[in-house]
Amino acid sequence: MASAHSPSSSTKLSVKLLIDTKREKVLFAEASKAVIDFLFNLLCLPIGAVVRLLTKKEMVGCLGNLYESVEQLNQTYMQPDQNKDVLLKPKSLISSSATSGLLLSNDVLDSPDNLESLKFYTCSGHYSHVTCVSGTRCPNGHSCIMNRQLSFVGNIPVLEDLISTNENGFVKDVVTYMIMDDLVIQPMSTISSITLLNKFNVKEIGLLEDRVVELGMEEGINLLKASLQSKTVLTDVFLKRAVKK
Repeated sequence: MASAHSPSSSTKLSVKLLIDTKREKVLFAEASKAVIDFLFNLLCLPIGAVVRLLTKKEMVGCLGNLYESVEQLNQTYMQPDQNKDVLLKPKSLISSSATSGLLLSNDVLDSPDNLESLKFYTCSGHYSHVTCVSGTRCPNGHSCIMNRQLSFVGNIPVLEDLISTNENGFVKDVVTYMIMDDLVIQPMSTISSITLLNKFNVKEIGLLEDRVVELGMEEGINLLKASLQSKTVLTDVFLKRAVKK
């Protein structure tokens, strides 16, 4: 498949923050289509992938323990047709290739561009069934194991359709978008900006600061983590972390 869709570890986006310097809080951010696509793309991540991205130690609650239990469980306790990697390294096929590199470059998920490596197996006695997991028991005979690798010829239409459908992302590139501190997103307009300033009871415009920040792999993972723990995501990621540094 073409490499044009391959995410890069150097993928960087920019976000313009409007900061209330008195309260040290991000009021809202101005963002492009690419940033919104990235945020919406978080909804496509399987839970197992989220745990891998954040690492078990940083997980709130017990999901990290659940993930570690699967890691520690001997494969002999798994069903013959099941592989632990299905739970530990789930694949997300629905993603915006232009922005998913902010997370994919951490070697956590498999990019649709790498689906050429997908392997198919059948058993030596029957060819009416196929699987992607080597060692699966053949339905035609419980003693027959599907471990004979097949050579796939041509493209995979369903996966190609998924890639072409999502290569342009989720939202249209017709306006600038507004992101609230709690990740509420809406199209931006002059009226909406004024309304928000009134909502936040901003009376001293001189205390407001515009700041352009970069959104790369580290910030992407921090946004994912903060979105699961906080209602002040932008402030936590771009202001509080900057102070700690």
